[in-house]
Amino acid sequence: MPRTARSSGESRIYHVGTRGNNRSDIYIDEGDRLAFELLLAKVVREHKWTLQAYCLMGHHYHLLVHADLDDLSMGMHLLNGAYAKAFNKRHGRVGHLFSERFWSDTIDREEHLLECTRYIANNPVRSGFCPRPEAWRWGSYRAIAGFEPAPSHLAVNATLLLFGSESGRAAQRFRSFVADR
Repeated sequence: MPRTARSSGESRIYHVGTRGNNRSDIYIDEGDRLAFELLLAKVVREHKWTLQAYCLMGHHYHLLVHADLDDLSMGMHLLNGAYAKAFNKRHGRVGHLFSERFWSDTIDREEHLLECTRYIANNPVRSGFCPRPEAWRWGSYRAIAGFEPAPSHLAVNATLLLFGSESGRAAQRFRSFVADR
């Protein structure tokens, strides 16, 4: 049965992700995660995404992206396709890495955006990978919270503006909001 086409339209914010086939890990080691982050940076630039948050887990990942749906779809196709090809080559495997095409949830209210931001930051804590969000290296929390410099493809200010116009105070409010699970 053919898939239902995604409808195109104006630029929106999307919570996006993909899960490994049979819930298998999509990152075996640090090299895989670094390769994914480099590819993500390329996709953000080429498809004019505003990447507001992200988190790389074991068998899935989360992105919070502001984009036109066509750019989102083309970017996700490139991200998942190129990553799966590189992963399979690097680890001497064949077949599908991801279980299906990406999923996306349109963020249409500020409350939903805030909760999604908190959800992404706390995902490694809930999954038992680390005790606190700042301990997880493979996501955007540390940069948004002001613990480390932001990579050029991460739009930290887009997230911090939800918490205030002065970046230092906004980062503190962001940290408090995420901690208040």
